[in-house]
Amino acid sequence: MAARISKSQRREFVEELHEAGLRATPARLAVLGAVRRASAPLTHAELTRQLDGNGWDAATIYRNLIAITDAGLIVRSDHGDRRWRFEDRARSNSRTEHQHPHFFCTDCGSVSCLPEVEVRMPRTRGLPRSAADGAYDVQLRGVCDSCSD
Repeated sequence: MAARISKSQRREFVEELHEAGLRATPARLAVLGAVRRASAPLTHAELTRQLDGNGWDAATIYRNLIAITDAGLIVRSDHGDRRWRFEDRARSNSRTEHQHPHFFCTDCGSVSCLPEVEVRMPRTRGLPRSAADGAYDVQLRGVCDSCSD
């Protein structure tokens, strides 16, 4: 079962959802809270397991993930394994989509946010303007420490 959110967090989440044009349903509050508490991007399956016991099925959690993503409060990323992962937009520190780098473990499939690293693409001939303007995704792939032990 997901951890409870404090009254002040609840008020903050309700206000953010309303400002984004969404109703603050119990499922949306739980999904937003779980994504905000996560230290790494979460898949739909991981969120469904975290929120198990609250009475919401996987489809309800998915619909709320998509609604909150479409409203711009969280971001969705694909790390090449055909599973979308979701994380807080504030953590992504992004004007567009994702600009902070992630590490993808090729053995276990885990994804983790890398330490605060600024990645900039210089304007060079042949580089699309969107990349120079910050519309790119940086991902390192390899074997994580847990799998390499």
